[in-house]
Order: sequence, then C-alpha cells, then structure tokens
Amino acid sequence: MKTVSKILVLVFGVLFFASCTDLNTFPEGATKTEAQKQAAIENNAELLAADVSAIYATMIELYAGLGESNGYHSDFGYSALSIIMDANGQDVTCPNIGYNWFSSSYNFSGRVYTSAECLMTWKIYYKIIRAANSVLGVAPADAEDETLKAYRGQALAARAFAYFNMAQLYQFTYKGNENKLCVPIVTESMEADKQSNNPRATVQQVYDLIVKDLNEALPLLENFKRSDKSMINQAVAYGLRARVNLVMQNWADAAADAAKALEISGAEPYTLAEVSKPTFTSAEAKSVLWANIITETNDIVLTGIINWPSHLSSLFADGYTGVGAYKSISVLLYDKISDTDVRKGWWLNEDFDSPLISSDIYNDWKKEYAEACGYLGNVKFGVYQDNMINLVAASDWILMRAEEMLFIQAEGLAMSGKPAEGKAIIDNFVRANRDASYSGAPAEAKALQNEIWMQRRIELWGEGHSFFDLMRLEKPIVRKENGVSSFPDAWQFNVPAKSPILLYLIPKSEIEANQGIDESQNNPTVNPPVA
Repeated sequence: MKTVSKILVLVFGVLFFASCTDLNTFPEGATKTEAQKQAAIENNAELLAADVSAIYATMIELYAGLGESNGYHSDFGYSALSIIMDANGQDVTCPNIGYNWFSSSYNFSGRVYTSAECLMTWKIYYKIIRAANSVLGVAPADAEDETLKAYRGQALAARAFAYFNMAQLYQFTYKGNENKLCVPIVTESMEADKQSNNPRATVQQVYDLIVKDLNEALPLLENFKRSDKSMINQAVAYGLRARVNLVMQNWADAAADAAKALEISGAEPYTLAEVSKPTFTSAEAKSVLWANIITETNDIVLTGIINWPSHLSSLFADGYTGVGAYKSISVLLYDKISDTDVRKGWWLNEDFDSPLISSDIYNDWKKEYAEACGYLGNVKFGVYQDNMINLVAASDWILMRAEEMLFIQAEGLAMSGKPAEGKAIIDNFVRANRDASYSGAPAEAKALQNEIWMQRRIELWGEGHSFFDLMRLEKPIVRKENGVSSFPDAWQFNVPAKSPILLYLIPKSEIEANQGIDESQNNPTVNPPVA
C-alpha cells in the first residue's frame, strides 16, 4: 500500500516548487546557495528533505512544463514525456483524432521552437536539474553525515538522468558527434550572470558532466536504504550509468553496470504468470528498480484524465482511451512476434480479444470498449490495484526494470567480444519468462544486437524507450513497409536515420532569455514528413 508519508513528501515537494522563480526568466536550472541555510543543514541534514523530495515531485507534477493556464492535457510530468518519445517513433500508434493530445509528436509538427511540445520537454528536464542543483548547492561534497551523502548522491544521479535524456534529444548519438552542440549546462556553482549568458555545451561536455555526476553519486549512495522505489538508490545509479555507457559504446562497462544494478537490487524479470494479465502499474513488482510512485491524492490523479493511464491504458475507460484515443502496436512489429510468445497477447487480435483478458473481470470492458479499441489495441497496461469496478488513475510509472538491465548486459557482452554470453542471457530470459518455444538469438554479435533491439521493442513497448533506441542505434523510423501500415493515413511516412527532423529545438523563450544562444545556433527547423 502507498502510505500517507509518501503523500506528504510529494506535497512538500510541490510547496517547494511553488516558491521557485519562473523558468521563463533566466536561468533554467538555476539555484542560489545561502550560507545560513548550508550551516543549518550541516547541523541537521533532515532540513534538506523537502528539497530532495522536490526532485521527484517534479516528475509527477500536473502542468509541470506549460503551467495550468495553458490547460494542456498532455502535461503531467515525466510519463507524458515518455508517451511523446514513443509517439515520435514507429511502434506505438494512435488514431488521428481531436482527443489525441500527442498528435504533434506523431506528425512531427511540434518540431518548431514555439511549440508546446518543445517548451514542455525543455522545462520539465530543467526543472529536475534546478531541483537537483538546489540540493547540491548546500549538500557539501565532503559530508560525513550519511543522510547528507544520500541526499547529494540522489541529486547528482537525478541531474545526470535529466542531462542524459536531453543529450539524446537535442543532438545525435554520442559516438561521432562529440563536438556538436548539445544543451546549456547549469550547475549549482554557476554565477547568475553566466546563467543568463550560457551557450550550448558540446555533446562531449554534457556527457563528461553526466559521467562525473554518476561516478560521484555511486559511493555516496552505498549505505542509502530508501523508503520506497521513487528514490534513486545505488542500484538505480548503476542502472543509469549502464544506460550512459551503452550509448557511449563502452560495451563492457555497460554490461558490468547493468549486472551490478541487478545484483544490488535483487530485481528479477516479471514471470510468465505475472505478464499473462494486464500489469505494469505498480512499483511493488519485483522487477521494478525505479518508478514514479503516484498516489490517489496526487493532482494528476484528481484530474481524472490528465495522467498516463488516461492516455495509455486501454482498460482505463474513464480517460482519453475511453473516447477513442487508444494506443496500439504497429502491425509491422506485431507480425514479427511469435504466436507462442505470451507478449503477443499484450495487444488485441483480429477478434478484438486476448488471452490476457479471458477473466470474467474484463467482461464489461470487452462488451463496451474492446471493439472500439480494435485490432492491435494494447491491453499490456492494467489498472490501479487491478480494480475494474472503481477505476482510479493512480498507477505508478515504471522508470527502470530488470528486463532492461538484462538487455543492456546482453548487448554490452555481445559488442565487447562475448556474444555467446550475451546470447545465453537473451535465450534464458525469453524461454523462462515469455516464450518457451523461442528458437534462440543469433550467435554473431551484430545480429545479436539487432535481436536485442527487437526484444526491447516488444518488452518495453509503451514505456518510453523506443525513440532513444532509434537515436542511439541510428535506425530509420519505418511506419510503412511494402505498402503495409497501421498508422493513420497522414502519418504513414518513414524517416531516415539522422534526419534533422528527429532533433528537438531549443524553445524560443530560452533563446530570448539566454544571451548565449541566438537563433542561428538552434537545431534546424525543417518541414515535417509527408505520407
């Protein structure tokens, strides 16, 4: 059960942010350190608790990116950014209707610097950075107090998480693009005049900060025992560094970090039985290393419809899925999934049915909504507490789970000269947990890497990983092949790898506020693809 104490932590975080300066003024990610506050915190580390909680509160904050006055029902924190990322890709489709709040991501019309999508993406990440900087400005690097160490470690890892995601959106992948422009760096020690005149750092400079932050965070988190999975502990920090090493093509290090994350956390994949019904809604699952924990009293839940279940869980018929904005799998991916793989049932078949919803508790949903949801509609994501009677949109958002770490470990081994070990990981995982009839992964390294990508596409579908994979592997977006597509007609286009339309633009408000960036230094504005 989610306790009242967790609710209070989030409330304190929201109150903290209410007192912060507007991000439209200068510096995105700015903070001021006060000597009196620092002295008090050194004497009583718990005074910093609310500032640390604010880091996590931002990730589930209603209207975190655009503000309430804009009224965007796609503005509900990090899970919304994850839905945007999948909409940018090739595996998650949705009807092209007015109730689809993510249409600008599907058709790439949001790739202009005045768009709500560009502004929301920028602001949410820099809000996380600002919250982290607020902690880092007063939690000393040489602290001996274990609580202060844990606070600093969490802030460093959270800042690395935000910069790492931004690095993959505002420039092409690390390898071969190290000297290209990325995003401005804001740290806790930066002076105000520098913050308002802060050029784009290079990809190398951003990754240097990411790696430095994670390397410092890991020992600080060694003795940290978190109260719930919303917090970053040492296992999560290893998982984050595994992601970073994977993108940097530090293959052996990626494999080692992923293995360490699994070892420390004790996380294990969802079992065959667990994924044989709609699920992926609770941080309490043994597979989950890190999640946004969402309570029944959280603002995004109280709205009823401005939250991730409303837009993604087909079974949550009280939200946007209930009025036709269903998220479905691309037929091009669906057709590649073996009929003996339990994951094929994560989506409705041509009879608008799935073995996952054979239980009587789904009868009413099937009668009213299954046909409307239609062929390929997802039933992967369950509902809060598996309660189909009194629907509440308080499902947790999973940020990291054991399966992803296994995939990173396998890919890292495959690409560092140990493909047999990588193959064994994939074969054992799939046969034990998803498809007992799995024929086996390829033995050659590059072919195995592609098979791991395919497993990631299936397993992590709808969880916000797919676009990052396309970028790091330099793959094209393929929505139509040999005349076949299940995307709406207007979105049945393909996008070549490394096309400029894939890069996000720095928003106009930042260019106006930051003297260090002019319009000529932004990523190029190009016309959206045409079907």
